Amino acid sequence: MSHVLELKRIEAAIGGSRILRGVSLVIPEKSVFCLMGRNGVGKTSTLRAITGLLPTQDGTIDFLSQPLNGLRPETRAQRGLGFVPQGRDIFPHLTVEENLHIGAIARGKKLKGELDRIFSLFPILQEFLPRKGGMLSGGQQQQLAIGRALLTKPKLLILDEPTEGIQPNIIDQIGEAIKMLRAEGRMSILLVEQYLDFCRELGDTYAILERGTVASAGPMTALTDEIVKKFLTV
Repeated sequence: MSHVLELKRIEAAIGGSRILRGVSLVIPEKSVFCLMGRNGVGKTSTLRAITGLLPTQDGTIDFLSQPLNGLRPETRAQRGLGFVPQGRDIFPHLTVEENLHIGAIARGKKLKGELDRIFSLFPILQEFLPRKGGMLSGGQQQQLAIGRALLTKPKLLILDEPTEGIQPNIIDQIGEAIKMLRAEGRMSILLVEQYLDFCRELGDTYAILERGTVASAGPMTALTDEIVKKFLTV
């Protein structure tokens, strides 16, 4: 299977302290890849390295067979990386409709049928178009943030802990949306997630980080209870 993203021996530091110690990952195309691990092992730092928000000291990042090293975050986004960080990052004082349009406006494009696809994934957004983003619940803001990222037509959608602090019914809706996106076969999804059942249900492949390096990786079917106990249980 060909891959959409490959990290080779990525090294990164924050404030002189080494955070990533030779992280290597391969994300297959048209699949869901789960990056897992306990708190503080380097999951979000890995995403920030991929998106260009955290400088790397060593290693290579190839996306669609092109190197990303040294490119600015906005250039990486234009190449097809869609990133939904922890905390959602929506514009609270803009309406849901304005939030959805902002990515397209930034690229000088007009939205046509793309919004219908977002509303099929997250029907509540259509209902709340005139509502200010800050008035939505945390789960609805998460749906809005994912919808906005999808409107940039990413080849790789990166989600950092999309279920964190969200009510169970919306976790289910986000899970169903991820299944629909995978079935469409237009993109891969890189999911950082603490919720093990969510990963097991949705993921095709996985990697577990431990102290800034990959401790275990493979198809999701190879994620045994023994591995979970060793690297994921607190």
